[in-house]
Amino acid sequence: MDVAHCYLEGNADAVEFCLHDGYQHVLAASTYTLQEGEQPIRAGSISLFDVNAEKGNLELFHRVDTAGIFDIKWSTVGSNVGPLLAQADADGYLRIYSLEGCSNEEKPRGGFLNEVCGEKISFSMCLFLDWNPAATSISVGLSDGSVSITTLAESKIEKLQEWKAHDFELWTTCFDIHQPQLVYTGSDDCKFSCWDMRDNPSGMVFQNSKVHKMGVCCIAKSPTDPNTILTGSYDEYLRVWDLRCISRPVNETSVCLGGGVWRIKHHPFVSGLVLAACMHNGFAIVKIGDKKPEVVEAYSQHGSLAYGADWQRAKLLPGGSTIVASCSFYDRLLRVWRPKSDFCCI
Repeated sequence: MDVAHCYLEGNADAVEFCLHDGYQHVLAASTYTLQEGEQPIRAGSISLFDVNAEKGNLELFHRVDTAGIFDIKWSTVGSNVGPLLAQADADGYLRIYSLEGCSNEEKPRGGFLNEVCGEKISFSMCLFLDWNPAATSISVGLSDGSVSITTLAESKIEKLQEWKAHDFELWTTCFDIHQPQLVYTGSDDCKFSCWDMRDNPSGMVFQNSKVHKMGVCCIAKSPTDPNTILTGSYDEYLRVWDLRCISRPVNETSVCLGGGVWRIKHHPFVSGLVLAACMHNGFAIVKIGDKKPEVVEAYSQHGSLAYGADWQRAKLLPGGSTIVASCSFYDRLLRVWRPKSDFCCI
């Protein structure tokens, strides 16, 4: 059920609803556009929208032009600071913005992003980022296969560690929300790895190179089950892993989603329900339970690569559904929609 849509001014690759109370109506969307020529330019932007599903409104209220963006993430609700938005871009920069003047007091249109700090952390491209549970550190995946761990201290980004984790592009990195000293990584080399940051450089806890048949695109730790983690791959499979033997996790079940699994987002309220961006096959909502994962709903209203997807963290709407934002790359399309399923009954 479509709520609203619009077209961005660049190729759309990420959408993220703000996590913080009072700001959950704010949706950030980012772009990456390659301008070819003798000296190619990778351009990008971040657009902020006010989303009101009840009124069917998707209203742009702020935009900032940047280098081409591969990933954006709002800070976790683990610190005393207000909402921060981190950007990983093609110029090797990690940038942090604060969200100013944008509470949900009637009209949020006056809000804007204020750059708190920006640091070139690599001569490689920054492909992915993840905040730790306390919102004090950020892990960044780099195009040379390295992972960088940074901290934000007194409006300055400082690099804590960096090590060569993979042979090719590191598409995804993920802090363990239950054991934040652990960080997971996935790469174009088909390897799924875990590292312990109490060592410097971080020591490898495990590395699985046999299960994924193509590159590992995304990793998502279950927020409710400390023993479960999900991976998505170009090979079109979403996989469920059991971490009870951390040195050798077991791939318990999997489901083919019909397209490369680029992003996985856990539902903010319903345990075991995930939203997946499936590249060549739109978007899917998948139930992860005791049995084999099952697709409970598919969304195919996009016309090109399905890249960005996120749940709104607002309370469940009547009927149990939660608002979803999704975006597709080449057609530059951003959509906000309400799933048909009653998740409370799944």
